[in-house]
Amino acid sequence: MRRTTVVLLSVAGLLAGCLGQVRDADPTRNADATDVTLTITANAVAGGKNARGADWIANWVIPRFTEAQRAKGVRATVRFEQNGAGDEDFKTKVALDFKTGGGGDVVELDGIWLGEFAQAGQVEPLDDIVGAGEVDAWDGWRQIPDAVQDLGEFGGRRYGVPMGTDGRVLFYNKELFARAGLPIDWQPRGWDDVLDTAAKLKALPGVWPLQLNAGTAMGEATTMQGVLPALLGTGTAVHENGKWQGATPGVRDVLSLYRRVYRDGLGDPVLQQEAKGRDRSFALFAEHRIGILLESDYFWRSVVEPRAGVARMADRDTAVGWALIPARAPGAGVGGQDFVSTSGGGVRVINPNTRYPRQAWELMKFLNSAEAVKSALAGAAQVTQRADVNDEVLAGDPMLGFIADRVLPITRYRPGLADYPKVSAALRQATADVVAGRSPDDAARSYHDALVAAVGADAVAGG
Repeated sequence: MRRTTVVLLSVAGLLAGCLGQVRDADPTRNADATDVTLTITANAVAGGKNARGADWIANWVIPRFTEAQRAKGVRATVRFEQNGAGDEDFKTKVALDFKTGGGGDVVELDGIWLGEFAQAGQVEPLDDIVGAGEVDAWDGWRQIPDAVQDLGEFGGRRYGVPMGTDGRVLFYNKELFARAGLPIDWQPRGWDDVLDTAAKLKALPGVWPLQLNAGTAMGEATTMQGVLPALLGTGTAVHENGKWQGATPGVRDVLSLYRRVYRDGLGDPVLQQEAKGRDRSFALFAEHRIGILLESDYFWRSVVEPRAGVARMADRDTAVGWALIPARAPGAGVGGQDFVSTSGGGVRVINPNTRYPRQAWELMKFLNSAEAVKSALAGAAQVTQRADVNDEVLAGDPMLGFIADRVLPITRYRPGLADYPKVSAALRQATADVVAGRSPDDAARSYHDALVAAVGADAVAGG
């Protein structure tokens, strides 16, 4: 904990140290250069962290990009700055690079960091670095759904290009549904539908009807696979109009949902307190002992995958169904949506310090081309940021195709702000309080007070 605190304070200091920094952006700088050197920086290293991505950059991207540039009369030297650090250590390194005028020309970031870097002046809109005409002319934007483009945006401006994403749905066990007399082509239309279905599953011996991640032990999984989708289902995002949602009606509704799940015995309250509770929930689902579970597509392709999953499920393809996460009621979701989801992912940005903005943009476009995105998958079926690639590589996987076709157009992303981790921690504690027996109103008040102490009263809505 002490080391984590020191790292976070260091990152905050580095980012804050650049506030007010003004760069003389010149999109035409060295635009006609025919001998250029560019560097890609990523938290990936051959034989270590994100090895597949590191191998792809070194052995596919660099030789093919330099060859393509050579055909245009440009001698491009591309270097790959590999890293195998923890996420926060990598974040600190990038912040220091940007602050001191160094760093790679194209840098891969976790999307959750983008707003923090943008607010600190560490990254700048692509239009300012490259030129609006150049950026808008890229045909790749048409292949990235608007909702997914939000991953690379802040304050209504494009700062980067998404480099992959995911989506969250309700997974359910068709065999348990059939035993309970429920339809196996299930699609709930509101929270009551989910809870009514769970109540019928409760009649099955040895089965927990519903797993809705809660508590502090599950960490960010509680927020991403529980609180945030539910909050979107009330019509509000966790951060709106410059304020975090405190003890607002939406937050109270979410905590009331948690109360119904765990007070009525639809979910296992003890599981939410276990250090390995999320892993245990995976195993229980694979053993046909959980009826409904809210998770990302990672659950399908990596957890219950029949051959190499961490909780292999031999009958996955016939026993597992999936459904969109419903809003509290039809039309009650954020933006008037009937269904909601949350997503994560990474984003590539161009370093404002680059000597070659136009050439860095050429590299960025190449990295996010259909050919490159498909190559990065190395034959794996996985949701990407590009619709054309998804149409091709997910054709044989109905679940992942569902994510690409039905979930990505409606999804939302976490706010990439420095205070988000504090907010997330407070939300997790609020759900833990409800699971432990406190009323939603009491839990909401305690959450609100904790949020005010963490981010300041002026930054919190509700009361």
